[in-house]
Amino acid sequence: MKKFLFALVVFLLLPISINAQCAMCRAALESSDSGIKPEAVNDGIVYLMIFPYLLVGLVGYAIYKMRKKKKEAQAAAE
Repeated sequence: MKKFLFALVVFLLLPISINAQCAMCRAALESSDSGIKPEAVNDGIVYLMIFPYLLVGLVGYAIYKMRKKKKEAQAAAE
């Protein structure tokens, strides 16, 4: 069991390369000679993917705080 947990931790800590380009973006960048590096576009796409996750996290945290406050109010009223 310890070996499994160690392997899991090592696996999660390894850096993972992410390619977020869609097929159309990749084809457009490879066929054009505009001087734009595909890696820069890929980094931009990954950067833009962060915001939906942040919004979902913030909404989840707000709901958690509201439910916790409601439970505390009910416990105080009893």
